[in-house]
Amino acid sequence: MHSPFNRRLKLRKFTITSPRLWVHLTHVLLVPLWVAAFCLPACAQDPGLSFQSLEIRLINDQSETFQPEQITALFKNADVAFDVKTVATYFQHKESKLNYDQFLSDDSIEKARQYQQEYKESLEKAEKEYGVDKNVITAIMLVETRLGKNVGSSSVINVLATMAALEDPDIRERFWNLIPEKNRIPKEEYDQKAPKKAKWAYNELKALIKYAQREGLDPAAITGSYAGAMGIAQFMPSNILTLAQDGNQDGSINLFHHEDAIASIANYLKKYGWKPGITQQQAYDVVYHYNHSSYYVNTILKIRDKLKG
Repeated sequence: MHSPFNRRLKLRKFTITSPRLWVHLTHVLLVPLWVAAFCLPACAQDPGLSFQSLEIRLINDQSETFQPEQITALFKNADVAFDVKTVATYFQHKESKLNYDQFLSDDSIEKARQYQQEYKESLEKAEKEYGVDKNVITAIMLVETRLGKNVGSSSVINVLATMAALEDPDIRERFWNLIPEKNRIPKEEYDQKAPKKAKWAYNELKALIKYAQREGLDPAAITGSYAGAMGIAQFMPSNILTLAQDGNQDGSINLFHHEDAIASIANYLKKYGWKPGITQQQAYDVVYHYNHSSYYVNTILKIRDKLKG
């Protein structure tokens, strides 16, 4: 309830017609200025950069039941556009450059303890129902989004659609030419990484569309990280579909709600083997599923221990 995006989600559920209707005229007024400044001029310089091949691929995907008019309406939305800046940043991401140690400070730990008091009931409920330590749940939320204070402002559909479109070799090359030289990784690395990320992003894009359809949301209204992760728990859409929980039991799953995020993290960790009395090594292995980084995992477990102390 504490993220301003919660209000956006509620406002953009449609009641005038079908709850599955996604096109909303007021989106035109809400395009962030930096996106307009960065993406639109660049895209205008290369009219060949389009989502047409991705749109066709989604419509013809035999593993899904997307309707042609559904996909067409989605990509006609003025908010849906190539996000060169954010995806270029994603390709530059290096886990080793992050500073997770900042979350071990006295100030961070104190904020985590205050959070535990504020959401005591939800944390204790999750601990009881899922058998997952409330301290590790809190630790993950602290590192992922500073307990919901920083959930990301990138358009999730633009990030995932842009990456998914890179499956097309022509689009992939055009996209490369639009990345400012200072933001480029080596071309050889890009050529190896882009097709793999495109395949991954395509599946996440499909999951996002299905999640938005299920919950009656406009996918173009959902914001998140530069990788497409969403909410306080920073779940990818595929994980939301399979592991997210309705923690506040309001009939919908919204990971911008703390209660839902808490229950979803607990369910995720339980799925990968967390249980009462878990050993340190087992705890490490479970949290590693959340983020494949030893630095990240060790930080989470150190925060957990500090919160216990």
